[in-house]
Amino acid sequence: MHLYNAWLPPPVADQTAAERHSFARVIAAVNSAFRSDDPESVFSTLKFISVLDLFIKAKSDVSLEDVRNLIQMGLEIFHVSRNKLYAQVRWGNLLVRLLNKYRKKIALTIEWRPLYDTLVSTHFTRSTGPEGWRIRQRHFETITSLVQSCRRFFPSGSAFEICDWITECIDLWESIPSCQFWNNQWADVIARVVKNYHNVDWECFLPLLFARYLNMFEVPVANGSGSYPFSLDVPRNTRFLFSNKTSTPAKAIAKSIIYLLRPGSSSQQHFEKLINILEQYYHPSNGGRWTYSLERFLFHLVFQFQKRLQNEQLGASNSRPTEQHLGESERVFFVNSVLKLIDRGQYSKNEHLSETVAAATSILSYVEPSLVLPFVASRFRMALETLDYFVFLIKFILPSQMTATHQLKIAVMSVAFVGRSLFFTSVSASSMKPVDLGGDEAFIDLVGVSLSNALLGMDANDPPKTLATMQLIGSIFSNLALLDDKIDDLLFMPMIRFSEWLDEFLCRLFSLLLHLEPSSVINEGLHSSAATGTFLVDDGPYYFCVLEILFGRLSKSLYNQALKKISKFVRTNILPGAIAEVGLLCCACVHSNPEEAVSQLVEPILLSVISSLKGTPRTGFGGGGTFDASASSKVRSTISPALEAAIDYQLKILSVGITYGGPALLRYKDQFKEAIFLAFDSPSWKVNGAADHLLRSILGSQIHYYPIDQYRCVLSHPDAVALEEWISTKDFSTDERLIPKWHIPCDEEVHFANELLDIHFKSALDDLLKICQTKIHADQGDEKEHLKVTLLRIESSLQGLFSCLPDFVPDSRNGMVEDSNMFLIAGATGCTVGSTALREKATEIVHAACKYVLEKKSDDSILLILIIRIIDALGNYGSLEYDEWSSHRQAWKLESAAIIEPPINFIVSSHSKGKKRPRWALIDKAFMHNTWRSSQASYHLYRTSGNFCPCDHVTILMDDLLSLCLHSYETVRLLAGKALVKLIKRWPSMISKCVITLTNNLKDPNAKEYAVLGSCSVLASQTVLKHLTTDPKSFSSFILAILSSSHHESLKAQKAINELFVKYNIQFSGVSRSFFRISDKENHTGLEYNLMANRVLLLLALASRNHPNSSSKILSETAGHFLKNLKSQLPQTRILAISALNTLLKESPYKLSHGEKSTVLEDLQGHVKSSLEGTLTQTFQEEGFFNETLTSLSHVHIITDTESASRGSHGDSSFQSLADKSITRFYFEFSASWPRTPSWISFLGSDTFYSNFARIFKRLVQECGMPVVLALKITGKGKYGTRVPLLRQKILDSLMTPLPPTVATTVTAKRYTFLAAALIEISPQKMPVAEIQLHNTLLKEVLGNMCHSSAQVREALGVTLSVLCSNIRLYHSSHQDNAQGERNDNVDSLMKDESWVQFLTERAAEAVVNIQIATQSDKVVNPVDISSQNGHVDGDSEDDMKWMETLLHFIISSLKSGRSSYLLDVLVGLLYPVICLQETSNKDLSILAKAAFELLKWVIVWEPHLQKAVSVILSAANDSNWRTRSATLTYLRTFMYRHTFILSSSKKQEIWRTVEKLLVDNQIEASSFSKEHAAAVLAGLMKGGDEDLARDFRDRAYREANIVQKRRKLRNASSGSPIASVHGAVLALVACVLSAPYDMPSWLPDHVTLLACFSGEPAPVKSTVTKAVAEFRRTHADTWNVQKELFTEEQLEILADTSSSSSYFA
Repeated sequence: MHLYNAWLPPPVADQTAAERHSFARVIAAVNSAFRSDDPESVFSTLKFISVLDLFIKAKSDVSLEDVRNLIQMGLEIFHVSRNKLYAQVRWGNLLVRLLNKYRKKIALTIEWRPLYDTLVSTHFTRSTGPEGWRIRQRHFETITSLVQSCRRFFPSGSAFEICDWITECIDLWESIPSCQFWNNQWADVIARVVKNYHNVDWECFLPLLFARYLNMFEVPVANGSGSYPFSLDVPRNTRFLFSNKTSTPAKAIAKSIIYLLRPGSSSQQHFEKLINILEQYYHPSNGGRWTYSLERFLFHLVFQFQKRLQNEQLGASNSRPTEQHLGESERVFFVNSVLKLIDRGQYSKNEHLSETVAAATSILSYVEPSLVLPFVASRFRMALETLDYFVFLIKFILPSQMTATHQLKIAVMSVAFVGRSLFFTSVSASSMKPVDLGGDEAFIDLVGVSLSNALLGMDANDPPKTLATMQLIGSIFSNLALLDDKIDDLLFMPMIRFSEWLDEFLCRLFSLLLHLEPSSVINEGLHSSAATGTFLVDDGPYYFCVLEILFGRLSKSLYNQALKKISKFVRTNILPGAIAEVGLLCCACVHSNPEEAVSQLVEPILLSVISSLKGTPRTGFGGGGTFDASASSKVRSTISPALEAAIDYQLKILSVGITYGGPALLRYKDQFKEAIFLAFDSPSWKVNGAADHLLRSILGSQIHYYPIDQYRCVLSHPDAVALEEWISTKDFSTDERLIPKWHIPCDEEVHFANELLDIHFKSALDDLLKICQTKIHADQGDEKEHLKVTLLRIESSLQGLFSCLPDFVPDSRNGMVEDSNMFLIAGATGCTVGSTALREKATEIVHAACKYVLEKKSDDSILLILIIRIIDALGNYGSLEYDEWSSHRQAWKLESAAIIEPPINFIVSSHSKGKKRPRWALIDKAFMHNTWRSSQASYHLYRTSGNFCPCDHVTILMDDLLSLCLHSYETVRLLAGKALVKLIKRWPSMISKCVITLTNNLKDPNAKEYAVLGSCSVLASQTVLKHLTTDPKSFSSFILAILSSSHHESLKAQKAINELFVKYNIQFSGVSRSFFRISDKENHTGLEYNLMANRVLLLLALASRNHPNSSSKILSETAGHFLKNLKSQLPQTRILAISALNTLLKESPYKLSHGEKSTVLEDLQGHVKSSLEGTLTQTFQEEGFFNETLTSLSHVHIITDTESASRGSHGDSSFQSLADKSITRFYFEFSASWPRTPSWISFLGSDTFYSNFARIFKRLVQECGMPVVLALKITGKGKYGTRVPLLRQKILDSLMTPLPPTVATTVTAKRYTFLAAALIEISPQKMPVAEIQLHNTLLKEVLGNMCHSSAQVREALGVTLSVLCSNIRLYHSSHQDNAQGERNDNVDSLMKDESWVQFLTERAAEAVVNIQIATQSDKVVNPVDISSQNGHVDGDSEDDMKWMETLLHFIISSLKSGRSSYLLDVLVGLLYPVICLQETSNKDLSILAKAAFELLKWVIVWEPHLQKAVSVILSAANDSNWRTRSATLTYLRTFMYRHTFILSSSKKQEIWRTVEKLLVDNQIEASSFSKEHAAAVLAGLMKGGDEDLARDFRDRAYREANIVQKRRKLRNASSGSPIASVHGAVLALVACVLSAPYDMPSWLPDHVTLLACFSGEPAPVKSTVTKAVAEFRRTHADTWNVQKELFTEEQLEILADTSSSSSYFA
């Protein structure tokens, strides 16, 4: 049995034993309802799904054999329900929940093929049903989830060589560069393989994988962009092929890394390097759009690490071999690595990251406390010291914004999250295994220090810090078994005396409450609540939890001490702005010790309220027979606002405070009755509302089940008596001491509750009937007030009772009721009070009141809302509990890691199957579980049997709600509509009447606007829309009402009708089969052919196709109608016609079958005719039909298949409203996208194309054969799309025809663009000989025209060249190992001829030299002289620039299109020209070069091309031109980042030496460029490179700079070292300092101090030193107050002299 069920209230827990039999009975009913030979019987099983789901959610203890049988039957029903999408969605979701819940407990074998067939037939073939896109989307999500849930039950497949497969996968991954979607998918696949295949040797793959993982985090490198400049996207339908749709690959990367870690593997070194590179991006100053993915990475790293440890420690069945288990050294390594990320991200301004950091710290503190706890302690002390330091600065020196309070809040939260691990580590019980603290035991007293300092954080002006403080206190006290000064076991908190701390806490708390301001204006109206308040209540559950925990754990003496102070505070202060907070304070006191608290807290307040109320005027409306009609006609008296506020405050804190008062309140029952009566009798509506709260609360406290002594410790930890033992729901103890005590109402409490009901429910009902039936009030105002108070008393009583007042008994159609079948699950809010007859009496009287108010006072919204809420409470039995559970469930989402002990705990060597929580938290969950059960216990009792119908009283309530949901006031309509939908959802047989009543309002031309709005609101509910599928009468009424509603002139009404119709389309899941028994004519002939009518016609036609009894005449006439609509003058109608024809043309007898020769058009003749062929052929053979159709469609060329976020609304139709679009574009299609010009071809990238326009003609050919072909002169690629289209060669030949020399350049550019677009569609691996020859011919032409005079043509040439070359390479790669006997060897040799590569490389090198010479000449010589003296050379350089422009377009399009993987060697060879051309005299050329440069920065160069790339870069770094050297260093910074895992050590050393030489650059103009770039590159190398190389460089840099400094001191500056060598030594130091931006390693103080010593040098050395020291200041500012302790006084003085702010380094 689940813990939540074991801990239910005893009366409820006893009944759960019967749930096993109920579950078996329901399964038997499903089995009898389903007949495998009748697919339509599936629909009769749907009513059982919600009932079966009930047992899952209730965590019922059912038979595993029954579960197994249900799963097998469910799978059978699912497979039989082919083409019944709604049925498959319902059953599929149930199966997913069953399989996930019982996956480890049952043995099953599930075949995967039927699931695969369902997925393909439903979503990857032409749409076969009329379902709306929402139901199709839900079906896709369901089937993919079901496959994942079934995966562990699939038969085991044959073994295969996984290593070869992984190599193939990685090669495929490399072929799709710069596409985050495919990166995510491949990373996910690799992660699953890494986790599940333990025998794979991953060592050879590690560099490649980690290089991939690093570059998948799109972070800014070297001041560059944080995202790829032109990320490749994939079609929408491709995205839905995969279940992994996350926007970040963090989970897959983290999972791979965790399971790659194993003893003796180099994965540790790779992981450490990855952490060293990424840690800087976790720092608060380096946040950006990438922070989310990094936060997720940290979260999943720790989560997967915990999960792996848990499996290994508990010996899970899928665990790894023992030799691969993570040992202590691996755990220490991992924690040390992750602590770097935690240290950086701890103070992030990103709330999610800071919370993840705290949660990660908590989990890791149980793994390696000796590492984590000293870290937390040091950061907490640092925050305290920083706070003191910044307070000093703010007061005396720098009155600017500081982050000290933010740091303190995070530090406090971190201590809260590690509170339990601190206790485990600190406790000194001899039975515990001592933890090695590594010599640092300074954190032992951290609990006491934090608890003392936490009180300083309680500040009304700083909500985050206050809530963090509450979280800390709650975390600490949840661990302690008892709080008392006399306990000797708390040796780890020697500095705390709880009596003194308690006094200080209450003092701070009272001060906080006195200074609170409400978060919003207090609502004094009908919906005011005593439970709403300031941030303490609204922003989380921490405040109330702290109070409950504190008072629950206090010893008796300390509790009495606190109670006296609280009682005095509450009695002496009136705080209208903190009602909820003070009320919860009283509630916590009462819950802990009801007897004491009621006498000291409740009694004084209660007597004070009665005293105040007795002195106020009375209305006689409060009940008890005191009403005097003659007295009420006099002038009404009022009470003063101050007295009113005081009474309201006291009544409301009483209502909250007595929630758990129970029998302790019985001593004061007369006083409570008097207080409630006087409050209802008050002339103040505000006081009446407070009485409402009090009556509800006291009823609940007397008759409800709720836990008592919830927060008291009953079981100490076996290893530490002072600590409480926490509990896991998965392996909890059966110790009876743990079972919670519940408040079970005694007879006296029930009697008291009945007395209150007599006074304020029965009596109020009588008063209400009297008011409505007899004219007892002469004054309308008095009558209104009397009605308000009377209705409020009734509503308050019902709200307090919840479901303790028995429900209606349904009518039985056969007059027989079997009690044995009237039980499903156990559940009860409390004991039964009153009777069903009382509920029925209330219904009759409230019905009369509703009728009276609607007739006489229909403009009074308060009265109407009260009536609606009463009707809701009467008719919707259990809904109050469900609302309570729903609101409380939101609080669970805020559950803090501070009260969670992870499953793995190495501190006490105790590992569990699940998370552990304090007993009080689990009791709270069990309490809410009971609340949910009570809301559902009777909800489904009568839904599965057709033998029951709602009683007359329910029908009366429904009629009232029907009237109220059509009211003129929007608020009234909304509340009534919501209550009505809840009512008819429970009683589906009532839906039909509602639909017919409401649709009549749409048909009625005289209906008011508000009636139409109310009707649409209810009709648009899911409950009604689902019902339309099964009820033909309701469906007909609904459809006809919408189609005949055009007479409503109101814009609001028309908008509501449109939205209703759109929602119906989206949710459409079919039509009842009985509907098609109606004649064809009745189905659609009478429909008005507007847009909605066309859509309905299509829905009916599609639905009829799935029913064998329906006539084919419907389909043929409908298809003919839509074919004619292609010529419609209305664009919306044309678009809908296209969608309709794409779906209706299904039979396709003329579609070419696989294996037939596509060249034989005669195959289209002789097939069996389609049922639609006759009608369609007659239509399109009309004279000029296709000419007119194509002309019409050409005017609708402004809609894209997929919406693009980057395009915004640019391509949207100007003539289509949102509703029109929703109607015409309703499909959730999974068909291949129609070919279109890619957006990276910029010439046509902004054009749009609606591919369905073309697709309908293909389907017409497949449907009707030769006549369409003759009419259109078109052909296709065959059924499987693998054939060469017959017209393709003709199109290519026409494009290859040379243009006349006189043609415009735009035409020439278009020709090449069209050629590129055509060649993209060619599959290079399967090119015939003619296309191979075309490629060769076109390549020669393009290479010869690269100097074209038009920039537009040059761009088109570059794009065409990239497509040509990549096609050639792809053809070559697919044929290099295959002998193609049928091919001509000469043709193959043409494709394998790589002379174009050599030509491009050599010609580029030559052009660059010429351009550089021309650029230098432009700067030195007058341009006029050049043109006159050397015109030939100038002309050549101009051609070179044009040629290079074309080449740059080639590079850019290769990178943007994703084709670069096949041209990587070519791009590497062209790297040098791109670097050199960053700055030229030709502005356009430089812009193109910079664009190519930015794209190249993101390219990962894999082997075997990496060595060549390094050679090119090193050559450019030694170039004679300093601009080239500077650009090379800029590129080198990103290059080293991207390739840090795959570069060999020798290449790194070579690069390192080259960059070091550049620190001393003799060219003066280079000092501010290449030198500083060189320093930045070296800093990056030290950060993520080889530690030995870095250490050697640091030592040499310090030694050489020291020598230079001493030499400068001995000699005059003028006679010393050359300025270049001094600058080089300084830059070496700068590189060292910048390599540690946030840390303070031991070597850094000496290096930065020595650097500061050069601040007196002349320029450019001085500016370099000043900038470097300023950057050091900025990056170390947050922790400087602590880090400065590592400097000597002398060093600080030197730094202070260099700093612009002398006080900073003081």
